[in-house]
This record gives sequence, C-alpha cells and structure tokens, in this order.
Amino acid sequence: MTADTITVETPAPFVALVRLARPPVNALDLATRHALVDVLDRLEEQEEVRAIVLTGQGHVFCAGADIREKQALQATAGQRARADRLTRDLFFRLIDGRCPVIAAVNGAAMGAGFVLAACCDMILAAGTAQFAMPEIDVGQAGGASFLQRVLPPAKVRRMLLTAERVPAEELYRLGAVEACLPQAELLPAAVALASTIAGKSPAAVRRMRGSFPAVEALGLRDGFRIEQDYTAELGSTADAAEARRAFLEKRSPVFGTKGS
Repeated sequence: MTADTITVETPAPFVALVRLARPPVNALDLATRHALVDVLDRLEEQEEVRAIVLTGQGHVFCAGADIREKQALQATAGQRARADRLTRDLFFRLIDGRCPVIAAVNGAAMGAGFVLAACCDMILAAGTAQFAMPEIDVGQAGGASFLQRVLPPAKVRRMLLTAERVPAEELYRLGAVEACLPQAELLPAAVALASTIAGKSPAAVRRMRGSFPAVEALGLRDGFRIEQDYTAELGSTADAAEARRAFLEKRSPVFGTKGS
C-alpha cells in the first residue's frame, strides 16, 4: 500500500511498517501530513494490523516541516490556519489512536520530526540519530508541550532555546528513547517489539492503549478509576476468557479479532 510520500509494508504478521518517503529529508509538507493521517486511520481499521512501526526512508527520519512550503503558506489567506490544524490532527492522531506505534528513528529527527516521534508510544533510535528543535533559527516556535511528555522540562527548554542537536545516546540516558541501537539492528528490533505487542490480546491492547491519553492529564485517583473501568470492560470480552483458559491449560492463547 502506498500514499504518494508514505509507503506501507508488512514485515511480520499483524505488524505494519510505515515509511516517510519524501526525499531527500522526509520533510512534512501538507500532502505528507494528510497522507500519514489517512494511512494511520486506514491501518487502525484493519483487523490484520495490531501494531505499527514508523520510520523514515534513507538516512533521515524526518527533518520537520517543509520550510519552503511554510513560507509560501504565510502569504496565502487561511492556509496557515489550515496547516496548523492538520499538524495538530497528525500529532493527536498518534496520541489518541488505539493501535500502538513504535518510532524507529533511523536518522535526524528535527522539529516536527522529533515531535512526531515523541507522539508515538515508544522511540527506538539508531546510535547515529540526532534530535533537535531548530525552530528558533528559522523564526518559528512550538513543540514544548509534546516533548515534555518524554523529556524533563529543563532539557526541553534548552533544546528549544539553543536549537542544539542531541545524540540518541543522550536521550536514551534521559529515558526518552527506549533503545539506542546500531543502524542495522534498528528495524529488526522495532519489528520484533511490535510483534511482541501484536501477539497479545488485541482487545486488551486496544483498551489499554486507549486508556493512556485518557489518564495522562488526570490525577492519580481519577486516572486509576478510568483504568479500572477499562479493566472491567475488558474482563467480559472473549479475549479475556481465552487468556484465562490458556493460562490454566498452560498453553499459548489464540485470540480473535482486535475488537473482540
């Protein structure tokens, strides 16, 4: 499956590999943002997709917004607002989706490209990858609210105010990156992790994934209450019954469709 600047492969059962494919640096123009939202929507509706890996084609993950296009949009009435709305739609599509997404950052992740990765459930990165928020150098700003989900506030402020490039190894040390790997091992590791998730109960994964954004902004008491509600709902599904039977019978469970 392809969508102009987005390609989709199936590297393992129930796993979709989505590539940003807009050479030379996979910059996010309007068409690419729209295509990525569309692809994510369609994948989540497919029962044969239970986990997604997002990566970039070539040696760059994503260089962020297309600055040339952004400059042109500034001069067109209504286009800037439309572009901003589409950007929000993309980021929150990743945050709010019920199909887990693993970012396999194969190279530079700059500006909106870094935010794109931060909106995924986990980030795996090549040891050569670098992360930066260079907006201040091109008269732009934004992204702190998303990055503070994965990094300490002081580090986010430093990155935004200095535009410094931070190696993947440092973000691994800070806990924002789940694993820092040799380039050749990155995609196999990301697909293996996605396959592990895809092997769990689809109903449990979707409900658990759906609970993450719901509880993120809540206090401990209200957040845990929502998680208990999801657990009670999950307990009545066919997947939950199969998981209990398999545990008692000491065998691997055989789950149904993702919504059962």
